[in-house]
Amino acid sequence: MDNGPCHFATTFAMPRRLIQRYLPAPETLHSHKSLRFMRHLIGNPLLWQVSRQSVGNAFMVGLFCALLPIPGQMLVAAFGAWLLRCNLPLAVALVWVTNPLTMPVVFYMTYMAGTWLLNTPPRHMPDHLSAQWFATQLADIMPALFLGSLVCAITIGLTSNILIRLLWRWHIMWSWHRRQKRRQRNQAK
Repeated sequence: MDNGPCHFATTFAMPRRLIQRYLPAPETLHSHKSLRFMRHLIGNPLLWQVSRQSVGNAFMVGLFCALLPIPGQMLVAAFGAWLLRCNLPLAVALVWVTNPLTMPVVFYMTYMAGTWLLNTPPRHMPDHLSAQWFATQLADIMPALFLGSLVCAITIGLTSNILIRLLWRWHIMWSWHRRQKRRQRNQAK
Protein backbone atom coordinates (compact mmCIF):
# COMPACT_ATOMS: atom_id res chain seq x y z
CA MET A 1 0.00 0.00 0.00
CA ASP A 2 1.37 3.38 -1.06
CA ASN A 3 0.94 6.24 1.38
CA GLY A 4 1.45 8.92 -1.27
CA PRO A 5 3.53 12.05 -0.62
CA CYS A 6 3.87 11.30 3.09
CA HIS A 7 5.63 8.02 2.33
CA PHE A 8 7.79 9.82 -0.25
CA ALA A 9 8.98 12.30 2.38
CA THR A 10 9.74 9.63 4.98
CA THR A 11 11.69 7.57 2.44
CA PHE A 12 14.17 10.37 1.94
CA ALA A 13 14.21 11.37 5.57
CA MET A 14 15.60 8.01 6.70
CA PRO A 15 19.32 8.99 6.80
CA ARG A 16 18.32 12.37 8.18
CA ARG A 17 16.24 10.84 11.00
CA LEU A 18 18.98 8.35 11.85
CA ILE A 19 21.55 11.12 12.22
CA GLN A 20 19.19 13.46 14.10
CA ARG A 21 18.40 10.71 16.59
CA TYR A 22 21.97 10.78 17.89
CA LEU A 23 22.65 14.52 17.72
CA PRO A 24 21.71 16.92 20.52
CA ALA A 25 19.05 19.55 19.94
CA PRO A 26 20.14 23.20 19.74
CA GLU A 27 18.03 23.93 22.84
CA THR A 28 20.05 21.39 24.82
CA LEU A 29 23.30 23.17 24.03
CA HIS A 30 21.77 26.60 24.64
CA SER A 31 21.06 25.59 28.23
CA HIS A 32 24.73 24.82 29.02
CA LYS A 33 26.33 27.67 30.94
CA SER A 34 29.78 26.83 29.60
CA LEU A 35 28.61 27.45 26.02
CA ARG A 36 27.12 30.92 26.57
CA PHE A 37 29.91 32.57 24.58
CA MET A 38 28.89 30.48 21.55
CA ARG A 39 25.13 31.16 21.60
CA HIS A 40 25.22 33.13 18.35
CA LEU A 41 27.04 30.24 16.68
CA ILE A 42 24.89 27.50 18.17
CA GLY A 43 21.71 29.34 17.20
CA ASN A 44 22.55 29.46 13.49
CA PRO A 45 20.07 27.06 11.79
CA LEU A 46 22.48 26.36 8.93
CA LEU A 47 24.80 24.64 11.42
CA TRP A 48 22.05 22.21 12.47
CA GLN A 49 20.88 21.26 9.00
CA VAL A 50 21.00 17.56 8.16
CA SER A 51 21.45 17.10 4.43
CA ARG A 52 23.76 15.14 2.21
CA GLN A 53 26.05 18.14 1.78
CA SER A 54 26.08 19.29 5.42
CA VAL A 55 26.67 15.77 6.77
CA GLY A 56 29.39 15.01 4.20
CA ASN A 57 31.17 18.25 5.01
CA ALA A 58 30.77 17.62 8.75
CA PHE A 59 32.48 14.23 8.36
CA MET A 60 35.27 15.91 6.42
CA VAL A 61 35.79 18.65 9.04
CA GLY A 62 35.42 16.37 12.06
CA LEU A 63 37.74 13.62 10.86
CA PHE A 64 40.26 16.15 9.54
CA CYS A 65 40.44 17.79 12.96
CA ALA A 66 40.50 14.43 14.75
CA LEU A 67 43.74 13.51 13.02
CA LEU A 68 45.54 16.74 13.84
CA PRO A 69 47.92 16.38 16.83
CA ILE A 70 46.92 19.70 18.34
CA PRO A 71 45.07 20.80 21.48
CA GLY A 72 41.58 22.23 21.01
CA GLN A 73 40.51 19.95 18.19
CA MET A 74 36.84 20.51 19.06
CA LEU A 75 37.18 24.28 18.75
CA VAL A 76 38.94 23.92 15.41
CA ALA A 77 36.16 21.59 14.24
CA ALA A 78 33.49 24.07 15.39
CA PHE A 79 35.24 26.86 13.49
CA GLY A 80 35.54 24.63 10.41
CA ALA A 81 31.84 23.75 10.62
CA TRP A 82 31.02 27.45 10.84
CA LEU A 83 33.23 28.24 7.81
CA LEU A 84 31.74 25.47 5.65
CA ARG A 85 28.20 25.84 7.07
CA CYS A 86 28.02 22.15 7.83
CA ASN A 87 26.46 20.26 10.73
CA LEU A 88 28.18 21.61 13.84
CA PRO A 89 27.35 18.90 16.41
CA LEU A 90 28.35 16.11 14.04
CA ALA A 91 31.67 17.76 13.14
CA VAL A 92 32.51 18.32 16.81
CA ALA A 93 31.43 14.81 17.82
CA LEU A 94 33.59 13.18 15.14
CA VAL A 95 36.68 14.71 16.72
CA TRP A 96 36.25 12.08 19.43
CA VAL A 97 37.44 9.42 16.99
CA THR A 98 40.77 10.24 18.59
CA ASN A 99 40.04 9.79 22.25
CA PRO A 100 42.42 8.78 25.05
CA LEU A 101 42.07 5.10 24.05
CA THR A 102 42.59 5.50 20.29
CA MET A 103 44.98 8.47 20.27
CA PRO A 104 48.24 6.51 20.72
CA VAL A 105 47.40 4.13 17.88
CA VAL A 106 46.12 6.84 15.52
CA PHE A 107 49.05 9.17 16.06
CA TYR A 108 51.55 6.33 15.83
CA MET A 109 50.07 5.43 12.44
CA THR A 110 50.21 9.06 11.27
CA TYR A 111 53.79 9.29 12.54
CA MET A 112 54.70 6.18 10.54
CA ALA A 113 53.05 7.69 7.46
CA GLY A 114 55.11 10.83 8.03
CA THR A 115 58.38 8.92 8.30
CA TRP A 116 57.51 7.13 5.07
CA LEU A 117 56.72 10.44 3.32
CA LEU A 118 59.94 12.04 4.60
CA ASN A 119 61.92 8.87 3.90
CA THR A 120 63.39 8.88 7.40
CA PRO A 121 63.77 5.93 9.76
CA PRO A 122 61.15 5.87 12.53
CA ARG A 123 62.15 6.17 16.17
CA HIS A 124 61.54 3.00 18.11
CA MET A 125 59.96 2.96 21.53
CA PRO A 126 62.22 1.97 24.43
CA ASP A 127 61.37 -0.88 26.76
CA HIS A 128 60.47 1.58 29.52
CA LEU A 129 58.75 4.69 28.27
CA SER A 130 59.57 7.82 30.25
CA ALA A 131 58.82 11.52 30.03
CA GLN A 132 62.54 12.20 29.60
CA TRP A 133 62.76 9.91 26.54
CA PHE A 134 59.69 11.55 25.04
CA ALA A 135 61.05 15.09 25.69
CA THR A 136 64.40 14.31 24.05
CA GLN A 137 62.79 12.66 21.03
CA LEU A 138 60.03 15.24 20.54
CA ALA A 139 61.99 17.51 18.19
CA ASP A 140 62.84 14.54 15.95
CA ILE A 141 59.32 13.10 16.02
CA MET A 142 57.33 16.29 15.33
CA PRO A 143 58.08 16.88 11.60
CA ALA A 144 57.07 13.34 10.68
CA LEU A 145 54.06 13.40 13.02
CA PHE A 146 52.74 16.71 11.66
CA LEU A 147 53.30 15.84 8.00
CA GLY A 148 51.81 12.36 8.40
CA SER A 149 48.86 13.73 10.36
CA LEU A 150 48.18 16.45 7.79
CA VAL A 151 48.33 14.08 4.81
CA CYS A 152 46.18 11.45 6.58
CA ALA A 153 43.72 14.12 7.75
CA ILE A 154 43.27 15.50 4.23
CA THR A 155 42.98 12.02 2.72
CA ILE A 156 40.52 10.67 5.29
CA GLY A 157 38.53 13.91 5.41
CA LEU A 158 38.02 14.05 1.64
CA THR A 159 37.39 10.31 1.37
CA SER A 160 34.78 10.40 4.14
CA ASN A 161 33.00 13.33 2.49
CA ILE A 162 32.79 11.49 -0.82
CA LEU A 163 31.72 8.21 0.84
CA ILE A 164 28.97 9.86 2.90
CA ARG A 165 27.57 11.57 -0.20
CA LEU A 166 27.70 8.33 -2.19
CA LEU A 167 26.09 6.30 0.61
CA TRP A 168 23.37 8.92 1.03
CA ARG A 169 22.69 8.85 -2.74
CA TRP A 170 22.72 5.04 -2.74
CA HIS A 171 20.19 4.99 0.11
CA ILE A 172 17.87 7.31 -1.80
CA MET A 173 18.14 5.22 -4.96
CA TRP A 174 17.56 2.02 -2.96
CA SER A 175 14.48 3.60 -1.36
CA TRP A 176 13.14 4.62 -4.76
CA HIS A 177 13.71 1.14 -6.12
CA ARG A 178 12.04 -0.49 -3.10
CA ARG A 179 9.10 1.87 -3.34
CA GLN A 180 8.72 1.19 -7.07
CA LYS A 181 8.69 -2.59 -6.47
CA ARG A 182 6.10 -2.20 -3.72
CA ARG A 183 3.93 -0.13 -6.06
CA GLN A 184 4.23 -2.78 -8.79
CA ARG A 185 3.26 -5.55 -6.36
CA ASN A 186 0.23 -3.58 -5.21
CA GLN A 187 -0.86 -2.94 -8.80
CA ALA A 188 -0.53 -6.65 -9.63
CA LYS A 189 -2.98 -7.61 -6.86
